[in-house]
Amino acid sequence: MNITFSTPTDEELRSGELGRKLRHFNYGFVGEYPEQQYVRTNARDESGRLVGGLRAYVFLYWLDIDVLFVEEDMRGTGLGSRLLADAERQGIALGAKNAKLGTFEWQARGFYLKHGYEDYARIDDYAPGYYLQLMRKRLVAAPA
Repeated sequence: MNITFSTPTDEELRSGELGRKLRHFNYGFVGEYPEQQYVRTNARDESGRLVGGLRAYVFLYWLDIDVLFVEEDMRGTGLGSRLLADAERQGIALGAKNAKLGTFEWQARGFYLKHGYEDYARIDDYAPGYYLQLMRKRLVAAPA
């Protein structure tokens, strides 16, 4: 069999064909589920400066928080809590039942614990000399 390997073109990436193939395979095991949906929020101050933001996505009913960042001079103001709560609300609206994330030991494990996240795994020496803490939380919709 003559198989070639190549870097996908921009058009091939945009088409989503590979992801569709995997999704259809998965359907045979877990049933149909929505395509991955993004949660993206920027926070700017009155001068327009980007002071924080969040990047996440919902896949298979999980909100996967990839990036939550708050500028150092804005930490302790509640901005991170607001970003996280907004992402969780958006995730729930998109069908998420749980949330997960990873945080390095020098980052924000205590912040996430305060917001109801719990440890479920740790990868030692993920960055040389530092661990990555994996955390999760059951999401519950706020009462109407």
